[in-house]
Amino acid sequence: MDDIVKAALKKWPNVPDCYRWLALDARGDWYMRDDRIQAAGPFPRVKGSRIEHDKLKAFIARNYQADAHGAWHFQNGPQRVYVQLEAAPWVWRVRWPDDTAAAAPDLSSHTGLAAEVRSCWLDDDGRLYLDTDLGFGIVHSQDMLDAARAIEQGLWHPQPLDAEAAPQRFGFVRDPQPADAAQA
Repeated sequence: MDDIVKAALKKWPNVPDCYRWLALDARGDWYMRDDRIQAAGPFPRVKGSRIEHDKLKAFIARNYQADAHGAWHFQNGPQRVYVQLEAAPWVWRVRWPDDTAAAAPDLSSHTGLAAEVRSCWLDDDGRLYLDTDLGFGIVHSQDMLDAARAIEQGLWHPQPLDAEAAPQRFGFVRDPQPADAAQA
């Protein structure tokens, strides 16, 4: 977490959380979802405005984390901005090194963090997921050839996955809600 964010948390400890204004799609893109977009329909059917600003994306990535209940958020200064997830909290990029003798592909998150695969999962729609030392995520659709190579070489062994059961199984929340909304 950025030092400026830590300082803001100390200065303003009781800022209300923000819900449904930020979303992450299955390709690792961040979307802003203002009131007008939220009224137009649910994520991901209506995505909103894709965040293009590189420094803002980097700031979000550095301050992206889960709370104790598995709800992912971006710590924006003193405010938690909870993230709606299309598929999972992580989107994995899979790349084989240029060295053709490489034993395994490189794996990194949509936020740029390196990860190590623990298990591999395939849902009924053919989407590939990886559980890693950082947590659970979906493989980016553009990286399926590299992922297939890891499977063909016996490095990853896909197990069947019910995508709707993934949040409970892997401990994350796709659409975080305020506590008072959950009780209503």
